[in-house]
Amino acid sequence: MMDNRTILLVEDNADDEALTLRALKKNHILNRVVVARDGAEALDYLFGTGSYATEVPGPLPEVVLLDLNLPKISGHEVLARIRGQERTRLLPVVILTTSNEDEDKIKSYQLGANSYVRKPVSFDQFTEAIRQLGMYWLLLNEAPRYR
Repeated sequence: MMDNRTILLVEDNADDEALTLRALKKNHILNRVVVARDGAEALDYLFGTGSYATEVPGPLPEVVLLDLNLPKISGHEVLARIRGQERTRLLPVVILTTSNEDEDKIKSYQLGANSYVRKPVSFDQFTEAIRQLGMYWLLLNEAPRYR
């Protein structure tokens, strides 16, 4: 599944980042992956600010894989800001987290998450979850061209 579409992975845990990248590769999802290691970096990437500041913001990713427990700015706040801006309002955001708290699920959907996926414990389960995410969000889903 290689094309020029980007995946934004927002993950502060180096082990989970490596696991996700490995699972993407194992499933032949070879899209460019931009990794933001905190909420502020994710917002800078999406809105072309901070270290990503340019005169013209780059194209948006095809999907954002967003952890909730992030330094600087929480995943919920990142999601709220994504939904609060015209440019990113329709951007698919998948919460990818270890949290199984109903409160986190409810808040994520209230803020406009497209999906909530709990990170499985085993690598095989995680690889399968990433395969399904890639299949759906990169192949089956037909998003509007809002870029």
